[in-house]
Amino acid sequence: MITLKSAREIEGMRRSGEVLAGVHLGLRDIIKPGISAYDIEAFADHYITSHGARPSEKGFEGYKYATCVDVNDEVAHGTPRRDLYLKDGDLVKVDLTVNKDGYESDSCWSYAVGNVSQKTKDLMEVTKKALYLGIAESVVGNRLGDVGYAIQHYTEDEHGYGDVRDLIGHGIQPTMHEQPNVPHYGEPGKGLRLKNGMTITVEPMINEGTWQIAEKEVKDPNDPWVYYVTADGSWSAQYEHTFAITDNGPEILTSQDAAEDAQYLAWARDYLAKRDQK
Repeated sequence: MITLKSAREIEGMRRSGEVLAGVHLGLRDIIKPGISAYDIEAFADHYITSHGARPSEKGFEGYKYATCVDVNDEVAHGTPRRDLYLKDGDLVKVDLTVNKDGYESDSCWSYAVGNVSQKTKDLMEVTKKALYLGIAESVVGNRLGDVGYAIQHYTEDEHGYGDVRDLIGHGIQPTMHEQPNVPHYGEPGKGLRLKNGMTITVEPMINEGTWQIAEKEVKDPNDPWVYYVTADGSWSAQYEHTFAITDNGPEILTSQDAAEDAQYLAWARDYLAKRDQK
């Protein structure tokens, strides 16, 4: 069932999103060569709880942590391993969900570790722009296929990357995973029609190579877990926001920088307008 949120509920999700955004802003200073994935976890867990919220990933289907931490060819659901140390040039993705006063938010961000290659910078920038293309297409009256097509066309057709199919965005609130499913691929004009009051995530996972992924097991008998890597060993980036669909356009609820959001959304709307004129 898809629930349409009231202004009060959206405001509660925004307060949750502010805590989550605070984690990501803090990680900009924390993430550097030499730290472990668990250092990221410890910072995030402490930040969330010290701001009167709780990490809602912790305990979900037996998961033990506040964050998922994935490096280089790791795509999603990686545990924050104590023996996984970041090196200069790495690409790390940090995904987390926050519950504050019963309201959920969800966001993932990609971080360059030290000095990364131009190839990695390009992958990050295309993936970030893909996120904002998906948000820009999330307007009342559009369909989920419009959202997915915008991401897939830009990342695959224009840049030759792989747009992961097996892991997708989703509705959110009152729990962290709600209907509808939000694929990052699709056909324009197809799928569920978007309505005022929906709250969803868009979270494209974009690979340098194939869109296909494979399962991998954490080799720790005390903490067994399955995560995902690219099928061909290429690197992967991800960006994600939680936002509300409103009659006035999408409202990002996990914003880290309103001015940057506005800049990327302006680019996305201009890109879409030019695409539709062709």
